[in-house]
Amino acid sequence: MFYSFIRVVARLFLFLINGNTHYRNKEKLPAGNYILVGPHRAWFDMIYFALAASPKKFSFMAKSELFKNPILRFILVHANAFPVDRKHPGASAIKTPIKWLKSRDLSLIMFPSGTRHSQKLKGGALLIAKLAGVPLIPVVYQGPPTFKRLLLRKRVTVSFGEPVYIDRKRKLTDSEQQLVLKDLHDRFDELDREIDPTYEYIDPKTVKK
Repeated sequence: MFYSFIRVVARLFLFLINGNTHYRNKEKLPAGNYILVGPHRAWFDMIYFALAASPKKFSFMAKSELFKNPILRFILVHANAFPVDRKHPGASAIKTPIKWLKSRDLSLIMFPSGTRHSQKLKGGALLIAKLAGVPLIPVVYQGPPTFKRLLLRKRVTVSFGEPVYIDRKRKLTDSEQQLVLKDLHDRFDELDREIDPTYEYIDPKTVKK
């Protein structure tokens, strides 16, 4: 109930401040649970991913520090977020999402790069997808990288790609992980080109003021 309420509030809020959102290829989303994976380009792109795939509901990873505030903790827990220690992730970072994907009607949103300030992909999502028996769905966000520019009502586009399935019998050695990660990276690039052939993501943190 709380998740549905927050989703309505988020959709209305983003419509009021931006109102220039476009979703593509939603028909590629499969039935059942899956993991949305995409490059992390804005602190709010996760919200757009969740709205784009609605009515499907999602769980999220959030850094453990956010759960120290009791009010924020209440919101995060009821919005299906679970804590992860970024410095020492531990087994729960893998076990919790696998358990939820298998036992709850919740899909998962993950950023293989782990941060907005790095585009290097990591293999955690691959292992979770394999052990949970769910596909990875490539997704990209093209739009303002900052909230300030979002207020200028710049166009926002979210586009989904074809599902990527990882056979449970496939051994995810380092070399095998790199093959899958390269495939995902290529799919991100393809989705970006379909939206805008000239698109290039520039991390706002690297832009000199």
